[in-house]
Amino acid sequence: MGNNQQVNMEIDLRALIYNLWNKRKTILKIMGIGLLAGIVIAFSIPKTYKVDITLSPESGQNGNTNNFAGMASMLGIGGIGGNGQEALNSTMFPDLIKSTPFILEMYNVEVTPQTSQHAIKLSDYIDTQKSPWWGYIFNLPGMAINGIKSLFISNENTNDSNHIIDPFRLTGEQNRKIAIIKGTLSATIDSKSNMTIVSATFQDPEVAATVADSAVAKLQKYIIDYRTRKAQEDCNYLEKLCKERKEEYYKAQKAYADFMDANRNVVLQRTQAEGTRLQNDMSIAFQIYSQVETQLQVARAKVQEAKPVFAIVEPATVPLSPSSPNKKIIILGLMFLGFIGSSAWILFGKELWQSLRNTNKETND
Repeated sequence: MGNNQQVNMEIDLRALIYNLWNKRKTILKIMGIGLLAGIVIAFSIPKTYKVDITLSPESGQNGNTNNFAGMASMLGIGGIGGNGQEALNSTMFPDLIKSTPFILEMYNVEVTPQTSQHAIKLSDYIDTQKSPWWGYIFNLPGMAINGIKSLFISNENTNDSNHIIDPFRLTGEQNRKIAIIKGTLSATIDSKSNMTIVSATFQDPEVAATVADSAVAKLQKYIIDYRTRKAQEDCNYLEKLCKERKEEYYKAQKAYADFMDANRNVVLQRTQAEGTRLQNDMSIAFQIYSQVETQLQVARAKVQEAKPVFAIVEPATVPLSPSSPNKKIIILGLMFLGFIGSSAWILFGKELWQSLRNTNKETND
């Protein structure tokens, strides 16, 4: 039984191969069509350049905890360092780089394309990028609608609204550009090495490198501001408090000095008591001022402690060759698709189609 099945399978396989061989001209024609389609598509897609920047985010706190803890110990204040707080590292980058507030910060970044000597805004450069020819076909209905709308909307109002960005109420043009910029920026995290790769993809290599570098700088600033915001607020409050206590101490010191100068040769008990009281007020004011000054120094240390450190492992460089499209893959893929499609039609599709037609004829009869 097993030998008969094996023989039948060999016969069926030979029959399929023989059938394909007989139809090889048809298969080659379809593969040729796939070749032409692949060439047209591959050369219609504009070239794009991708720039990757590799970061190794580290916590500024973990490396300096012992130093700051020692400083706090010398100043006689506990509670600094050793709290185990994790740094707000690059795990936020993938979501942050796609957020609308961050894209709005990138909206007006100035870039200089290779073909130009003048810097333009990124939002203006978006309009200069090319699209495949089929993109214009798909955009024809939208262009027609916008053309009709422009007949009823003043151009001056439209231009003014496009230059003024209201994050709460974005225009259609601003939403379109923001969506394009979001698609060009990305951030990925390597779970093994914990490295973060920030990427920018544009049709101009200079623009890609500039945008990638600007995105990393803004991401670093955002994370640093986020991490140090609470500590900086505490530090600002203590600076204000320290200034007030310093003025109070100087005021008490001046009052004591003026009193002592005015009553230098007076030996009355009431005068001595008043001098003692003013001296005590001055001492208390100095102690409070000294304590607040100590707390201020610790708060300043906390601000530095909270700052994360970003080591740039691979900086931005202007790429020399495009990253896409991969013309060979597109052409070979369409040729392979043509081979698979034509083979499936010859072996199975044609018979299935014929059987369906016969079934329909029998049903109609």
